[in-house]
Amino acid sequence: MRQDLKGQLILTIMFIVLGMLGLSLFLSHALIGRKFRDYIVEEEQRKTRNIAASLSQYYTALTRRWDTDLVHAVGMYALYDGYIIKVFDINGLPVWDAENHDMTLCYQIMAEISERMQKRYPQIDGKFISHDYGITQDGRKVGSVTIRYFGPYFLSESDFRFLDALNGSLLAAGLVSLAFAIAAGVFLARRIARPISAVIHITRQISQGNYAIRFEGRTRTQELDELVSAVNHLAGSLSEQENLRKRLTSDIAHELRTPLTTMGAHLEAMIEGVWQPTPERLQSCHEEAVRLGKLVADLERLEREESGSLKLNKTPVDLLELLRSVSANLEIDMRGKGLRCTVEGEPAGVFADRDRISQVAVNLLSNALKYTPENGHIRLSVKDSVKTAAFTVSNSGAGIPADELPFIFERFYRADKSRNRKTGGAGIGLAIVKSIVMAHGGTVNVESRPGQGSSFTVTLPK
Repeated sequence: MRQDLKGQLILTIMFIVLGMLGLSLFLSHALIGRKFRDYIVEEEQRKTRNIAASLSQYYTALTRRWDTDLVHAVGMYALYDGYIIKVFDINGLPVWDAENHDMTLCYQIMAEISERMQKRYPQIDGKFISHDYGITQDGRKVGSVTIRYFGPYFLSESDFRFLDALNGSLLAAGLVSLAFAIAAGVFLARRIARPISAVIHITRQISQGNYAIRFEGRTRTQELDELVSAVNHLAGSLSEQENLRKRLTSDIAHELRTPLTTMGAHLEAMIEGVWQPTPERLQSCHEEAVRLGKLVADLERLEREESGSLKLNKTPVDLLELLRSVSANLEIDMRGKGLRCTVEGEPAGVFADRDRISQVAVNLLSNALKYTPENGHIRLSVKDSVKTAAFTVSNSGAGIPADELPFIFERFYRADKSRNRKTGGAGIGLAIVKSIVMAHGGTVNVESRPGQGSSFTVTLPK
């Protein structure tokens, strides 16, 4: 039978607390019982020594006689404490014997002690034992005493009441601790389970397409805050991806509609005889077909590079020399717009696919050429380091708005919502750049400020 997280946490905490409480009570009971038994044994030894010492006071050395009345008082007092004494003089003759004085009382007390101890501590297998002590006065022996008591130890009724009260206190403390532990467990379980339940609800809403939902507030638990943050980030990312998907569909339709509409109109006019199929009109249809072919070829190239099937033919490549070669190939186009291009930096060698990295540089430079106004400036720079090498393509164009920067490497994405052919292509070039760079284990970043131009930096491992 499955249980929810809160129930499992409460039961787990209860079992842990019960286990720790039971162990604590067991150890406390065992330790206290052991210490108390040691104390009782020491106390019995002290009492027997005190009895022997006190008897010496009731012997008169001058008359060599014992005060039997006082010895009787000591003996009866000891008897009620569980000690049966027999006093002898220096010659070994009995002075006072508890059993001879009141045998019935002695046997009654012995029976009560034996029954009480056998009932509470049957494992000790106790019995009455005797110890002999000498009685001395001023350093001279004046007699002896034999003391019988239940061994190895015995407890009085007050001792049992004390132990019962102590055990009851321990049990009460344990029950109070258990109650507090259960209350704390319920509180902790609710504190942990509530945000997790909320996260489950949010993820279900996300799975149903509600990407706007978010977890508000904090849980005051680091791991749960990280979980909540990850779910919120996931919802945001899925929302962005959904918007990009919708825009991708719209952009593809736009890219295909223009050449298809143009070719369809031209062909329809020629079929109906409105236009004559002149070489110029056929050439226009051919150009639109070529545009469609390039778009399909770009999509195929992007799919191949993103699918992981791209094979890299890596060789040593000098990025500075590569940028100079690429800029020279586009020199005529840059002169046509009156653009000035400079290449600067130091030689930086990487182990990469030269053709693919050339394509990256061509795409970035072509992108800069399109968005840099006439008489502008394009700067190519190379920077070398111990483990990586990087090149940057900067232009003095209009720049990219900050809210557009996170999306410019998405396929078909263009900051120009009109998708004017004069200001750019289909929006696949930067997506291809990102795929090639990532295939090399590198990174590509962009920095831009409106009105101040943009800078694309490609970093490659050596």
